[in-house]
Amino acid sequence: MTLEEVRGQDTVPESTARMQGAGKALHELLLSAQRQGCLTAGVYESAKVLNVDPDNVTFCVLAADEEDEGDIALQIHFTLIQAFCCENDIDIVRVGDVQRLAAIVGADDEAGAPGDLHCILISNPNEDTWKDPALEKLSVFCEESRSFNDWVPSITLPE
Repeated sequence: MTLEEVRGQDTVPESTARMQGAGKALHELLLSAQRQGCLTAGVYESAKVLNVDPDNVTFCVLAADEEDEGDIALQIHFTLIQAFCCENDIDIVRVGDVQRLAAIVGADDEAGAPGDLHCILISNPNEDTWKDPALEKLSVFCEESRSFNDWVPSITLPE
């Protein structure tokens, strides 16, 4: 029996509950950040924010559907953003459902199609540190995931 198998047997119910809690917390955080105007959507827009003011960024969400997995340019952008976030102590997660993300943040372009939601950054709304319970839960989730060498954990958003 491998270490992964032992871990998997012990934590399946716990990890499912942990994942559901993280998904709910991410949903709440996205809505709260959008209300406060501290949400940046789009790979290029996010790269600009990370370049100009990385100390103000508190959380990063990378989202890709199955068809996006074959997009080499997008995967290169993800790799660079992940490295930057890890280097600057910005918590980062992956989401596998861009449409669900679009339903939450409501980012549509003029034609009604979802805008670029492959990368979403959440920043502090002002100079003070933003205290949001959902952000705290996600920070703990990310820290726990890193302790299992899962540096960019995947989260499933609730329906």
